[in-house]
Amino acid sequence: MTAIGAGMAMLTALGAGLGMGFATAKAVDAVARQPEASGKINAILLLGCALAESTAIYAFVIALILAAK
Repeated sequence: MTAIGAGMAMLTALGAGLGMGFATAKAVDAVARQPEASGKINAILLLGCALAESTAIYAFVIALILAAK
C-alpha cells in the first residue's frame, strides 16, 4: 500500500515537469514577441521554475519516505 502512495506522490513531479515545460514555452513565445522585455521574463520564469522544482523535490522526498516504510 505504501508503494501506491509513493507512486501517487510522484505524480506531483509529473505535474511540476509539465508546468515547467508550459512555462518555458510561454516564456520563449513572450521573448519572441517582445525581445526588449527578455530580462523581466527570464527573472519571472526562473522564479516560477524554482518554485515548481521545489514542489517536485518535496514530492520525491515524500515518496522516498513512504517507500522506505
